[in-house]
Amino acid sequence: MENIRGFVYILVAALLWGCIGPVAKVAFAQGLGPLEVAFWRAMIGWAFFFCHSLVLKKVGIRAGDIHVVLIFALLCVTAFYGSYQLAVALGGAARASVLLYTAPAWVAVMAAFFLHEKVGAKALAGIITCMTGVGFISLSGTGIAGHEFSWAGIIFGLLAGFTYALYYIFGKMLFARYHPATIFSWILILGAAGLSPFIEFSTPTNVSWLALLFLGFLSTYCAYFFYARGLVRLKASRAAVIATMEPVAAAFLAYLFWQENLGAWGYFGACLIIAGVIIQAAGKGQTRQTD
Repeated sequence: MENIRGFVYILVAALLWGCIGPVAKVAFAQGLGPLEVAFWRAMIGWAFFFCHSLVLKKVGIRAGDIHVVLIFALLCVTAFYGSYQLAVALGGAARASVLLYTAPAWVAVMAAFFLHEKVGAKALAGIITCMTGVGFISLSGTGIAGHEFSWAGIIFGLLAGFTYALYYIFGKMLFARYHPATIFSWILILGAAGLSPFIEFSTPTNVSWLALLFLGFLSTYCAYFFYARGLVRLKASRAAVIATMEPVAAAFLAYLFWQENLGAWGYFGACLIIAGVIIQAAGKGQTRQTD
């Protein structure tokens, strides 16, 4: 029963994360820029995490950890949230979500260099499979409705995957010492502040606010909540495999609502990236952090 409940929790989290790109495009259609959407997602998510940390009475961090938290915020919120929304705007929600899933490959490489974790045969095979998938995604051409092929979209998608992977590195340092709500209440507000100089703010419409609330509450705060509950009940490797539903959900929703079509090469590349994640999850020490 606990395994079934854990499966459902992880699946719900993956589906909520898969909504990020398609829902963000609603805000784009209402006139908001990608970085503006990233800013409001961080701010709304922060409000819920901050209230959570207040209820727990776990708001503060040690002075010696402030510099690590600041770097964490700038890389994993400012750079990650910003690059992901730019990847959605430039290359489409489906392609951005699939490229985000190069994160486990980046994790394996960085863990080997910075945490001295051994890269086993399965992890190496997963990395090669993921990178091959990226190559096919790059060959997918102009088949995405409303998006000309853009190398910038590919680069921002890969940057999103890289900065997303840094959650693992920083998580190793901080999540063992602090409650996650405490860390997120700090990094989201600092990350939003890092985005603000690059934004020309506009007045969101009512539709925009609904999209932003969805992103901040459901796709950020609630998705993390469900994922954390699922991890308690399942092995991290199994959770990582279930979470590969995220790009599947994103591609389906992007096709359904925005007529995005990756084309034959693109979908083949997407399958390779997802297969690479599953191969790595079958190895040791692969975990997945929050979007």
